[in-house]
Amino acid sequence: MKKKKLDFSHLKPNQPIGIFDSGVGGLTVAKEIKRMLPHEDFIYFGDTKHLPYGEKSQEAIIGYVTEITSFLLEKNCKSIVIACNSATANALKEVLELVDNRVPVIDVINPVAEKVAFEIHNNVGVIATKATVNSGLYKKSIRKHNKYIKVDELATPLLVPAIEEGFKNHPITHAIIYNYLSNSKLKNIETLILGCTHYPLLIDEIKQYYGNRVRVIDSPTIVANELKHILEKNHLENTNNPNPQYHFYVSDLTKNFEKISKKIFGNSIKLQFQDIHEQ
Repeated sequence: MKKKKLDFSHLKPNQPIGIFDSGVGGLTVAKEIKRMLPHEDFIYFGDTKHLPYGEKSQEAIIGYVTEITSFLLEKNCKSIVIACNSATANALKEVLELVDNRVPVIDVINPVAEKVAFEIHNNVGVIATKATVNSGLYKKSIRKHNKYIKVDELATPLLVPAIEEGFKNHPITHAIIYNYLSNSKLKNIETLILGCTHYPLLIDEIKQYYGNRVRVIDSPTIVANELKHILEKNHLENTNNPNPQYHFYVSDLTKNFEKISKKIFGNSIKLQFQDIHEQ
């Protein structure tokens, strides 16, 4: 069936990009977007009240995600980036239905799966939250493009809470990483996909575990590239904005979100509390 050609001519380059995640993980995607698209304004929503999404039911995730998407559309965003694997795996269909082709939607699973499928990979491992692994979306997406790739997925639920608590380069995370990566499911992999946007915050520790034996995929860069490509194709890239504005909304003000966001984007950023779930 021929894909319907989408028309985004009603959108303008100076509108902001909307990005959301359950917590700090999506900041790894926002950081790459800032680097690759330096003249873009963006609005980030961290649903810190409900993290981690990986432990929630699909119904709950759909409820949170559709409310956030509506909020970003009300903020006049020209594109929506679902910077959360659990949200993508459980609510992408509902987001697309809600958006109804009004703006481009970029998720964090399909661009990565497509890239991996068309490169030389035979045995691929995916570490992710329970919600993402239970959906099986990485395996389905990769094998849709290349049915010969072997994909093994492992739920690693302790990593998100450890990251949200600020345990980077800490004996606790070293122990968790060793415990998960030594699992027999990942024994023969050549490539590892970090199937949660929080995990790149631990990429150095994960690479250290493997040495040069396993290629670790940098998902935020792939996602930012996909966004850049879509904006360019639709003449929506902002190339003339010397002072881009970054707005950060959270559903619960947390010290760790503040600390990590300021480390990435500078001390001048201000978090705004916005409980869109209170209705």
